[in-house]
Amino acid sequence: MSSVLDWDAQSNPVKENRSGLIGKGVDRYEGPLKVSGTAAYAYEVEPPSPPAYGVMVPATIARGRITGADLSAAEASPGVLLVWTHATVPDQGKKDEIRAIGGSGPALETDRISYFNQPAAFVVADTFENARAAAALVRLHYDVETPDADFHASLDDATDPPGEEDMVIGDFEAAFAQAAVTVEGCWETPIQNHCQMEPHATIAWWEGDKLTVHTSLQMVRSAQAALAEVLLVPRANVHLFTRYVGGGFGGKGRGYEDLTLAALGARAVGRPVKVAYDRQHMFHGTIHRPATVQKVRLAAGKDGRLTGMSLIAWTHCQQIGSFTEHAANFARNLYAAPNRLTGHRLVQLDLPPAGPMRAPGEAPGMLSLECAMDELAEKVGLDPIELRIRNEPERDPETGKPFSIRQLVRCMQEGAQQFGWDRRMPQPGRVSDGRWQVGMGMAAAIRGNFLTPAKAGAFIDAEGIVTLRQAMTDIGTGTYTILAQITAETLGVPMSQVRVELGDSDLPPAFGSGGQFGAASAGSAALDAGMNLRMALATLAAADSVSPLYGGPAAQATFQDGVIAIGNRSETLAALVARAAPEGLYAEGQVRPAEDAREWSQHTYGAHFAEVGVDTVTGEVRMRRMLGVFASGRIINAKTARSQLTGGMIWGVAAALTEGNAIDPRYGSLINQDLASYLVPVQADIGELDAILLDEVDDKANPLGIKGVGELGIAGAGAAIANAIYNACGVRLRDYPITPDKVIAALIAQGR
Repeated sequence: MSSVLDWDAQSNPVKENRSGLIGKGVDRYEGPLKVSGTAAYAYEVEPPSPPAYGVMVPATIARGRITGADLSAAEASPGVLLVWTHATVPDQGKKDEIRAIGGSGPALETDRISYFNQPAAFVVADTFENARAAAALVRLHYDVETPDADFHASLDDATDPPGEEDMVIGDFEAAFAQAAVTVEGCWETPIQNHCQMEPHATIAWWEGDKLTVHTSLQMVRSAQAALAEVLLVPRANVHLFTRYVGGGFGGKGRGYEDLTLAALGARAVGRPVKVAYDRQHMFHGTIHRPATVQKVRLAAGKDGRLTGMSLIAWTHCQQIGSFTEHAANFARNLYAAPNRLTGHRLVQLDLPPAGPMRAPGEAPGMLSLECAMDELAEKVGLDPIELRIRNEPERDPETGKPFSIRQLVRCMQEGAQQFGWDRRMPQPGRVSDGRWQVGMGMAAAIRGNFLTPAKAGAFIDAEGIVTLRQAMTDIGTGTYTILAQITAETLGVPMSQVRVELGDSDLPPAFGSGGQFGAASAGSAALDAGMNLRMALATLAAADSVSPLYGGPAAQATFQDGVIAIGNRSETLAALVARAAPEGLYAEGQVRPAEDAREWSQHTYGAHFAEVGVDTVTGEVRMRRMLGVFASGRIINAKTARSQLTGGMIWGVAAALTEGNAIDPRYGSLINQDLASYLVPVQADIGELDAILLDEVDDKANPLGIKGVGELGIAGAGAAIANAIYNACGVRLRDYPITPDKVIAALIAQGR
């Protein structure tokens, strides 16, 4: 997989953990900078000269063409430096010719409008206030077409996603027809928006033909490459930074028009240009999680063992896009069933682009299947945990591959014990607390494990300070911190002697943050770089006649507390480097997926337990307490891992109870366009919440034996809430979010 294993297969500092840094809940490396306000996010970076400010003018239609523009008032407005439309924007690379993935693409490329609030004009002025005022004076004329923006009305027009076919094993239809017990139903999830605290923002400036750009993205090198293609300049001429990111969640996995227009505008006006999305434009101008309709059918014997499982999911994308919310994929690896049918259907609409949002696929998909399993457990008279245990596969049920490690049953059993699951009443509506009906629910969690190629560099100077360098990002997840821990443990130095440099396209490449692969990929490369630097230091000491380690076997060197030792001979790293390599020593490392990685089914697992109260008078649902138990490989930092998992669980509460957006089909516009109307949980909405991490090392995953946790916490969490609602009051709702009006309507329908 990398030279880590080539040097000394028996020596892995992360496994040995002599300094005890691996697994420790170390405080955030960049925490003091953030709480003191000195961590400069993209829009806050100080440019070399006073900046100008750009403001985008969004289209007021969802479909049609720009037929004309009256720019005279805007151009005459105070402080205005330029006003562009598709007719005047400088030449750019064509969208269909750009090879790099993840960039912003050309801006104002055409007179064609394909979604509401699409950037249609651009103004740059000497101040933000002047730019905003001038943008309000731009008058665009349209040839308006009726948008196709109603997802449910277009379901009959759905097609298979490009290049995809249903996954069919056995004969599901026959199994369903012959089953002793069946469950069948449709679940619906709405559009969701990322709502990062930091909006998309960019500042750019040119020095000759060289561009420097600070932006807010999850991926560094791919954004650099795409921007260079758009600007028609060599990639080496673009220096892209994204050092601090105020939340990504998949929404910053690609660039947007702020990146392109800031760079173009800076070149045109000859000074730095800042561009930022406002909150309303964030909702339309960036990607969202698309709505889904999911049809689940389960076939089982009277003993609860599945004989058939089917999940077909309908979703939507932009008219000119093909992104698919793969809400059925997780079901292919979760439960054993000899007859299986899963697949997706895609509807193209005149809406803003759909795209990945935290735990794409699992987040909406598990809201259906895990509730259907709860219904099946009731029908066959089994505890929901026992039902899942009876359907636990010995090998991957879809591929037949062995699992690298699978502790789902242990997650459920330990969670049940910790949560007090044995106090749950099987019949709904049996527990009251005043006017609140109280119930418990649970659900499983699964998220795939991935590894992407990555490189890293490690440098030690004459003072013994080690710097880890990588074109990786930290989107608030703790990447700076875990890379510092891995580097410190690998080279045996205190955390205070480690520096971490990230978010710079000139550094050794990493794919970036997302998909729950960041820590494993970046961390494994950092381990390899550290191991290579260890060998370089050991070789240097063994060859230095002045060193106490002179002539010793380099491969037997140990590193701890800033000291290198061979046997009972030792010296400090600072002394060695200052004497023998005063300019410092540098080594690079890398990781690539192992050749046999595809021979194993690799996933992370968990189990959610929730207790809710339902007010049967108002329909209000309150999450009273919630517990998640997770198995996700070796944990590097207990504090940041727990934070990621509990954050994901809160997302699950939101998906179940409050979060969602709707489309006004007349205009193709989102109805909720700010954080006042788009409802996410606040502190008062979340009761007692905890996450437990099981001991686990997956030696098939990567040299560190770690996996990701950023997306596992949301997978299945909302289903546990929905199942608890049923246990509380006997109401099963399949249309998320489960809001008070829906609860009241269901109770009334039951005659209550």
